[in-house]
Amino acid sequence: EVQLVESGGALVQAGGSLRLSCTASGFTFDDYAIGWFRQAPGKEREGVSCVQPRNSPLYYLDSVKGRFTISTDRAKNTVYLQMNSLKPEDSAVYYCAAKYRQCSAYPSLIAYWGQGTQVTVSS
Repeated sequence: EVQLVESGGALVQAGGSLRLSCTASGFTFDDYAIGWFRQAPGKEREGVSCVQPRNSPLYYLDSVKGRFTISTDRAKNTVYLQMNSLKPEDSAVYYCAAKYRQCSAYPSLIAYWGQGTQVTVSS
């Protein structure tokens, strides 16, 4: 059974930091690009960051560049999203996503989704 299990979402003040985790199971981790999408109320789901097999290249949404960092621990089949200098507009449900081989910003191309974790940034 394929599973992507996220954790780390919370309520945080603007300027604060959070680290999201996504642990994968049920598929060959090294064959998949793993990334993060987010969806705020009334908005479309958007790709935030992604890492392809062998950790290269990395992708970031323009609005999070310099603030968010994606990393992997392949021994644990886990992907992290370190989020610093958080802003209220970062508030959303964050979803872990897996796609074979290559990252994509299109939700319709994602093979597997996690259940989502809520990030709320207060001003």
